[in-house]
Amino acid sequence: MTPPQRQRRSPGQEPSAASSAAGPPSKDDGTPNPERLFVIGGEGGGERADIDLVTLIVARADPPVSATPEQAALLRLCAAPLSAAELSAYLGLPFSVVTVLLTDLLAAELVQARAPVVRQKVADRNLLEAVMHGLQKL
Repeated sequence: MTPPQRQRRSPGQEPSAASSAAGPPSKDDGTPNPERLFVIGGEGGGERADIDLVTLIVARADPPVSATPEQAALLRLCAAPLSAAELSAYLGLPFSVVTVLLTDLLAAELVQARAPVVRQKVADRNLLEAVMHGLQKL
């Protein structure tokens, strides 16, 4: 799923009716209106889940009828594992807002958060020797 494309206009050009109704209100510099972000994320005063940029998110169920549009979009995107950073980029929302949305979905057990695979700092010596011997035989 790709995010919607915005139409650019020159400084003197008046906005058309279609473009003004298409997106959320934003500031003059193109950043989203902070009031809209507060409405999407809610208060967010409670505990947040321990979600990192590379935490993988996987949907466990289809979006319920009571889900907000942003939560439904998150659940549709997470049919395959995606990192929290990718979700933030696809939705065009700040990471902090996505964290609040994911915390709500985790509490409702609609998504599952998986830690990324951590690789060893030092490679296995036996593996390196096997690769070296294989390359020498070529």
